[in-house]
Amino acid sequence: MGQFLSDVQTLRERARQHMTDGPVTEAYGADRLQVINVLNEVLATELVCYLRYKRHFHMATGINAGPVAAEFDQHAAEELGHADLVAVRITQLQGEPNYSPDGLATRSHSEYVEGETLQQMIQEDLIAERIAIASYQEIARWLGDGDPTSRRMIEQILEVEEEHADDLLSMLEKMPAS
Repeated sequence: MGQFLSDVQTLRERARQHMTDGPVTEAYGADRLQVINVLNEVLATELVCYLRYKRHFHMATGINAGPVAAEFDQHAAEELGHADLVAVRITQLQGEPNYSPDGLATRSHSEYVEGETLQQMIQEDLIAERIAIASYQEIARWLGDGDPTSRRMIEQILEVEEEHADDLLSMLEKMPAS
């Protein structure tokens, strides 16, 4: 096993030389610009999911609509929180979060599908969550040890997306057969 750290004096000198790089140090092992691009895709995905859940919240009707709409609203709030986490990380990496509505749907990994019935809305949300789960698993593996902070953030978001998918599947299973 090698030496744990560079000598402290070297670390101090490097920190002073590159202060304007903020939290991105020489030890950062990923392609920062590519990470920013991928995180902007994650941001778009979270925003599209937020918008779809909010629409579903407002459009939910029928005998089962109350608890399902409440779940849609909760998921929407969590998706918006994820978007904020991702935007913060993008700025920490000295990038710019892309909130532009132009191209939002094409930057997003999931789609914005409205659904006509309550059951279709739940199904579309479940499909979108499954897309996000697969995508975020791939991103976490891709980030690896190159950017452990972004990887942990993606893993935290992934955990919530898996909970959303589980919630949606439970709702679908409780729906009367059509």
